[in-house]
Amino acid sequence: MISEVSGDMNDPKHFMLSKIRKLSDIDKKILKVLLNPPNGRPSSHAMAAKLGIPRTTVQRRRNYLEKHFLEFAYALKLKDLGFRRVDLLIYTGGGNTTAIAEKLLDRDEVVYVGRSIGEHTIDLRAEVIVKDNSQLLDLLEEVKSMTNVKDVIWSEIVEIVGRKRSIPTSIIDRL
Repeated sequence: MISEVSGDMNDPKHFMLSKIRKLSDIDKKILKVLLNPPNGRPSSHAMAAKLGIPRTTVQRRRNYLEKHFLEFAYALKLKDLGFRRVDLLIYTGGGNTTAIAEKLLDRDEVVYVGRSIGEHTIDLRAEVIVKDNSQLLDLLEEVKSMTNVKDVIWSEIVEIVGRKRSIPTSIIDRL
């Protein structure tokens, strides 16, 4: 089913949105299994058996969902390898937040930089990987010395208290 989208027919965004079909109940069931697998990445065969639908349907719809709506990534267990993941919360001024972000991304230990809104003193969030406090301190000093960086604070998760599935099923039901 192709969804209807109002707006300028010549707008490329209109064309892309009109090609995305509305998610069916089967799509939503597949998403729920993929986003909360009981153990590991489920096979299409196992999903078909669990959901009571043909394997070919699961494969076709799974491919569509993976192409358009899902992201999949492996992550290193940094703590087990002797590294730490730290967030830098950066307050900038002078209107060149993007230039500061790009300069941060040139650094090897910076794996992610995003512009943020909400707290007025946090314009950028940078995720960095460091080995020890000495490396963190050096990095903080270098970032603070960048032109138009007003302040930098850092935060680190030291214990995960719990983790829920990535998306609550109530949100999937509303898709």
